[in-house]
Amino acid sequence: MKSKITLKDIAKELDVSISTVSKALKNSKEISKDTKDKIKAFAKFYNYRPNNIALSLKNKRTKNIGVIIPDIVHHFFTTVFRGIEKYANEQGYNVIVCVSDESFEKEVVNMEMLANGSIDGFILSLSAETQLKNEFSHLKELLDQGIPIVLFDRVTSEIDCDKVILNDQEIAHEAVSHFINTGARKIALVTTEKFFNVSESRAKGYLQALRKNDIKVDEKLILTLPHDNDNATLIRNFFQNNKVDAVLCVNEIFGIQCLSIIQDLGYKVPNDISVIGFTDGILSRFSVPKLSTVAQHGEKMGEQAAQMLINRMESLGEEEPFKTEVINATLIKRGSTIN
Repeated sequence: MKSKITLKDIAKELDVSISTVSKALKNSKEISKDTKDKIKAFAKFYNYRPNNIALSLKNKRTKNIGVIIPDIVHHFFTTVFRGIEKYANEQGYNVIVCVSDESFEKEVVNMEMLANGSIDGFILSLSAETQLKNEFSHLKELLDQGIPIVLFDRVTSEIDCDKVILNDQEIAHEAVSHFINTGARKIALVTTEKFFNVSESRAKGYLQALRKNDIKVDEKLILTLPHDNDNATLIRNFFQNNKVDAVLCVNEIFGIQCLSIIQDLGYKVPNDISVIGFTDGILSRFSVPKLSTVAQHGEKMGEQAAQMLINRMESLGEEEPFKTEVINATLIKRGSTIN
């Protein structure tokens, strides 16, 4: 019994693009008779059967884009969505957003729900559970059928598609270097689990800056917090039990929590302990003191992701190689750091 094959398999075997295979199987006049006959014969021999969901998605131009974000608590994701919607609307597209709530199952269900002919392509940031499980079959199935997907922020090397990311390692290095330049030596990192690709990249930047400045890495100064818990007690215990001059937090919520708990323990910010977080959100701008942050330019990231998706959906020629665009973050120095 022959194994199930996909459009991607046929394209690879016959050295043509997925788009050419798809058009040939639909008897498109754009494809020569010899090429169509060859592709159809190969598909018939291997019992190719189209994915009905993917086929409906590809054939019906809905002018809708499906967006899946991990949560709506983090300011960053709301700004990315705003950028996606802004660019998409300008191009005549509507946007449908779903929230995976950091759940692999909900991410899969959301994609299945949208991939019923309701949308033309996907933009998403991977959920925590998806990254933890390292399971991407739901994405690969659509990609194998030629369905466009753009990943942003939380991405994986396991998936070959267009991506938009932040220069996480570089900007974390810059933030820690700023601490060092203002006299800090005992610099802490408050981060999430290592399966988050963004947290891992930021940790690399943190370590790189310490080593570059001949500061010994102290593992006790790296606090890894569960992404789905109330971590106030863990943070309080950490600062009670460790001498810290400065702390880099990998998201805004951690930054605000650390800022509040540090001051509650009697330390002065920034004179005793400086704090930098990621995401220049409302919380950072109205905290006391105002939190120094890494501006991730989420709206720009969203616009870039929407542009990449729409360009690929509307491309009529041979498929272009997948690209990874890097958005450069900006360190914003406020009252929580010595400037």
